[in-house]
Amino acid sequence: MHDDVTVNAADIARLADVGRAAVSNWRKRFDDFPHPVGGTATSPAFSLSEVEAWLRRHNRYVEVAPVERLWQRLRAATDDLRLGEAVGFAGSVLLHLQQEPGLDEKDLFKRLWETAPDGLDIDAGLIAAIVEVGRSEGPVDAFDSICDRYVDLHSRRLLTTPRDVAKLMARIGETSDRVVLDPSCGLGTLLLESSAARTLGQDSSVSAARLAAIRLQLRGYDARIETGDSLRSDAFAGEQADVVICNPPFNERSWGYEELANDPRWEYGLPPRGESELAWVQHCLAHVRPGGTVVIMMPGVAASRRPGRRVRGNLLRAGTLRAIITLPTGAAPASSGAPDLWVLRRPEAGIEPPSEVLMVDAREDLALAATAWQAFRASEDLPQGSKAVRIIDLLDEEIDLTTGQWISPLGQPDPSSFSALREKAAALAKSLAATLPRLSATQRRERAMSSVGELARAGVVTILQGPLKLPGEGELPVLTAKDLLLGRAPTGRSSDAPGLVRVERNDVVSPVVTDSGWFPRVMTESGAVLGPQLLLIRADPERLDPHFLAGCLRASGSRVRPGTSVRLDPRRAQLPRLTIDEQRGYGEAFRQLLAYEDTTRALREISDNLVAAGIDGLFDGSLHPE
Repeated sequence: MHDDVTVNAADIARLADVGRAAVSNWRKRFDDFPHPVGGTATSPAFSLSEVEAWLRRHNRYVEVAPVERLWQRLRAATDDLRLGEAVGFAGSVLLHLQQEPGLDEKDLFKRLWETAPDGLDIDAGLIAAIVEVGRSEGPVDAFDSICDRYVDLHSRRLLTTPRDVAKLMARIGETSDRVVLDPSCGLGTLLLESSAARTLGQDSSVSAARLAAIRLQLRGYDARIETGDSLRSDAFAGEQADVVICNPPFNERSWGYEELANDPRWEYGLPPRGESELAWVQHCLAHVRPGGTVVIMMPGVAASRRPGRRVRGNLLRAGTLRAIITLPTGAAPASSGAPDLWVLRRPEAGIEPPSEVLMVDAREDLALAATAWQAFRASEDLPQGSKAVRIIDLLDEEIDLTTGQWISPLGQPDPSSFSALREKAAALAKSLAATLPRLSATQRRERAMSSVGELARAGVVTILQGPLKLPGEGELPVLTAKDLLLGRAPTGRSSDAPGLVRVERNDVVSPVVTDSGWFPRVMTESGAVLGPQLLLIRADPERLDPHFLAGCLRASGSRVRPGTSVRLDPRRAQLPRLTIDEQRGYGEAFRQLLAYEDTTRALREISDNLVAAGIDGLFDGSLHPE
């Protein structure tokens, strides 16, 4: 094994389960912190073995998983610019291991070392490490873990579609057992969720296309992945799939406007120079059979930009555009806003064009998108937050397809709800005073303090963290970060798997990254699974009151400035040293204060809805003064 495996500050933070700021503080505060052995002044590299030794000396060591150690070896085998090639090589080893499980490391080394890309420092030890992880975790999970770390490292360059959005696109496109094409496939995220009988993909990045091909092959897909710019150098010219799913690059200025001006793909009009997304829409339509479906991610502004009016109008007149679905902010990593999904159908000869387009606002509830689409296709009643809009009403001068023009925001109060909201607001306002604890002023004095880390070493508390990602959908309820923020019952779902953290009554749960709007909560029920980005602290109730613990954690987080966020290190949080009876008294006061905050938050939300319902009702005549 190499002795020169190095890690950067982000790697150290992940190994020690702390924020990057903590690593920076360690370098300043501790003279014995390892000195850089490479890298640059702004991104120094440290010896992994020296860092591990330092973490052990300072009681901060978290056992390094084999896949993490392998990842650091892959990074040491080349520079970051060629890291994709190293990841691809690891995938090739795992693919051979899956196809011929009996191969030993020496045979694999003989087969593969000559085919290793130039610039990669490949030796028998590295291949042995890949095989070890592949056999312990399985080739598929091992390669997924490596790819996840690769994406994290190059998050600004490798813009991958979130998995829940990829699942949604596959579901709307009904990709299962079909021939599916993604002409901008990246690492294959959309195709991996397709359950397709045959997958076709193309990407301009050689390394991304190779990784996509390996990921699909490892999962048993019949896959053909090509390299090249799909708009300029179409690898599937003349071929048509049953479904096309695509998350193309946004706002490309040099997509080929001049050289492709007379391209036959522009059936609905030449895409304007600044509307590369409309070129991708028509490219996708050219590659789907008549009656086939296209599901494509689009920036929200593409629904209303003036230069694209002609193409949008032609898509509507032909009955090709079937739905515009607005997604939550962040659903498209290439966009800081809320992107849209455009659902299109290539017209079939002899079939009358449709007269309506589905509009869906799924910003607050992603599941609404599939529900509304299914109801629209079945000509059933549409759920709140969606609407069927007549195409003739869209064909005005602007041809603005923004969903917000046609749908009131989900949860917008109806004037008829004014009386019920008024009663709720009055009841909550009346209950406010009763929730406040009685607190007396006293002279401030210094207290002996203990940290949560010290309590953990003494066995008083156990600290657990939710997994980075959960298994596929199942029946187990999952407490998500948003559930914690809103104080609601678990809304996530997961299948069972080893390593899941089960929530128990009186556990204290807090977000990993905290800001001025987040705070820990004491769980009132058992049974849910802890979701990603959440920490759980389980206390011995005879030695530490959970409400006292939650209040002290909240006090630690209260110093976060509004609008900023920090990674929570619960081991550093301080608690006054009090007897268990004293803790319970303080804990009840903390509980009442946090309950008061929940009540005021609920009252504020109801008050906003009450005012909106009253003003709208008075304006439209559905309410009148008594």
